[in-house]
Amino acid sequence: MPGYQDFSYFYDEFNGEADYDALFEIIHGRLLSHKLPGKIIADLGCGTGEMTLRLADAGYDMIAVDASDEMLSILSEKLAERETTGVLLLQQDLTELDLYGTIQGAISTFDTLNHLGPVSEMKKAIEKVGLFMEKDGLFLFDVNTPYKHQKILADETFTLEDEDAVCVWTNHLEEGQRRTKISIDITYRDDPEHYQESFYEYYCEPQELVQICADAGFRILEILDGERFCVPDAQSQRLLFVAEKVIQCQSL
Repeated sequence: MPGYQDFSYFYDEFNGEADYDALFEIIHGRLLSHKLPGKIIADLGCGTGEMTLRLADAGYDMIAVDASDEMLSILSEKLAERETTGVLLLQQDLTELDLYGTIQGAISTFDTLNHLGPVSEMKKAIEKVGLFMEKDGLFLFDVNTPYKHQKILADETFTLEDEDAVCVWTNHLEEGQRRTKISIDITYRDDPEHYQESFYEYYCEPQELVQICADAGFRILEILDGERFCVPDAQSQRLLFVAEKVIQCQSL
């Protein structure tokens, strides 16, 4: 995933408001009720692994995939501290995903797909998931909506603070390109050095993702508001897609 290189070390600290437990309950509930054909789950764009760890604790065989070796390093440390075994870590670009075998489920959360690039890159990643997903498997992914980019992020600047550091998050909407440039500047209170990086987050219409999923062999079972986990509306900032693989994957 582009971006989040230096920020990986501050990701958990500044993502403290994310309700991992609520999201896990939704994901786990859908996985249980769907009766997967197996228990191998890929966490695509796993970041520092908060969802990976929760699903591993629930008994799934986890494959944690991220493009950032820094993120995976942090997850590796968490696994060692917890003495959790059986989690495979893979550093890969999701548009070139290679899992070496089939999976029965996959998740991609906290707008990972938005970071990959324009809709053509999202399509590549979803097609790769379809290639490795067994029939009747489940793919749950969320994306930030056009509304969030155009009305919430837009050209706003946000400041996140804790006792040790200050993170200034500046956005610049490029509506013609359907993307927002995000610049992050992190300063430790006892360290004069700044940690800076910039990257783009892209957006597309929900119906485009529905069609991409269909082309990759998935059927959309439901679309939820990705923060309130209810029926979405025009002001939903994140959408959670629940997609079932309806076509048998090709021999690998």
